[in-house]
Amino acid sequence: MEKNKAKKVYRTKIGVVTSDKMQKTRVVSVESLKTHKKYRKKFKVTKKYKVHDEENAYHLGDRVVIRETCPRSKDKRWIIIKKVEGGKEK
Repeated sequence: MEKNKAKKVYRTKIGVVTSDKMQKTRVVSVESLKTHKKYRKKFKVTKKYKVHDEENAYHLGDRVVIRETCPRSKDKRWIIIKKVEGGKEK
């Protein structure tokens, strides 16, 4: 009998690097739209994630794709996959 190996589906998000002051860690802000239950008005919500960046390759203002992973530390549970588009020039 062959076992069916299902591919694991990871959660991914797109956000902007808002801090690159820590070594191997970036803070990424992710914006999403939510709807108010009563008034049905849409509003923006921003959430910050601490993300692992092994090579310190991503900097302030970069738009990146992040993926959920096993816990790296107390706060880090995400890693950077790739850069979507560039940010500010230094």
